[in-house]
Amino acid sequence: MQLGLENKKQMTWAIVLGVVALIVCAYELIPLIGGSSTTDSSAQAASPLVPRPAPSKPGTKGSAKPGKQPAGENLDPTLRLDLLASSEKTQYEGAGRNIFVSQREEVDIPKPVAPVNTDPGPPAYVPPVVAPPPPIPLKFYGFANSPGEPKKVFLKNGDDVFVAGEGEIVDRRYKVMRISATSVEIQDMVYSGPAQVIALTQGS
Repeated sequence: MQLGLENKKQMTWAIVLGVVALIVCAYELIPLIGGSSTTDSSAQAASPLVPRPAPSKPGTKGSAKPGKQPAGENLDPTLRLDLLASSEKTQYEGAGRNIFVSQREEVDIPKPVAPVNTDPGPPAYVPPVVAPPPPIPLKFYGFANSPGEPKKVFLKNGDDVFVAGEGEIVDRRYKVMRISATSVEIQDMVYSGPAQVIALTQGS
């Protein structure tokens, strides 16, 4: 009886070990079988798609004829003295500013232009012209004072004769302001203005 049990245990262990060995072998063989396809697909995905150059057709612009160099390329190693001489004759012509000295450029600021005033505005004030007073019609033709008395003069207006001294009013409108040896100053009380000078006349 004990021998039968031991055989069963050994059989069970053998089966378990066999299963484990199969699992391990399968785990190691799967990367080897699918690795090549996976690696190729990943490499294709990683590499950028570069278009292949199209074959050039004969007679097109892109094709260069054999034995003919493209224009613009001069491979002649000869030294051109004429080009060197022309470059030596080139002179620098500036705008009057020394490029080797740091200085501030002058800025041309336009002057402000005064706006033109088209509105004449109100007319200028012109004071009214005051008409001069009319001439005094009195005539001074003599003195009427006595020794020791204030000076008095004879004044005549038409047929009327008046005797008046300084400060007196003649004909109710003319005031005698000052009496001198040759004239008399009379102020017209109706018209405001300076006094008028009446010279001494002889006779009449």
